[in-house]
Amino acid sequence: MASSGGSGSAAEDPLGGDIPTANRFLFELDGVEIGVFRELYGLQVTVGVEEFREGGQNGFSHRVPGRMTWPNIVFKRGVTSSNALFEWLQKSSGEGFASSGNKLTRSTGAVTAIDHVGTRLRAWELIDVFPVRWKGPDFSVASQDALEEELEIAHHGFRAKTQA
Repeated sequence: MASSGGSGSAAEDPLGGDIPTANRFLFELDGVEIGVFRELYGLQVTVGVEEFREGGQNGFSHRVPGRMTWPNIVFKRGVTSSNALFEWLQKSSGEGFASSGNKLTRSTGAVTAIDHVGTRLRAWELIDVFPVRWKGPDFSVASQDALEEELEIAHHGFRAKTQA
């Protein structure tokens, strides 16, 4: 890892030595690069808190970590010539789902931040991923907007990994 030239330790330096920007990332599915997206949101986790009241202790309630929740992740990008996302959705629902004996094959996904020269900086490995929504472009004779598609996925959490 490159050093930022500061007096901090390597553990305190930003990824890649400089503060990386949030505008370069890619999505992979079972190790296969699906593509670069324009926008992603929902990469977060929330830890619930359980509260226990102890008899005779009126100054506070004991608080301990509870269930973790992981919202769906939404990707947006311009329409491409690849049908990979839509085909993945079809395999996981409707007739594709029925033809596999109503068994869902969950995948491993990864969102990877990359720097301006394409070096992988950090990845978030998504556990048990499956698509829950695909949205195509909106059309209007009055529109000059770019054609975009959206993919929404459900998952059972993620592991963050700094790339070496």
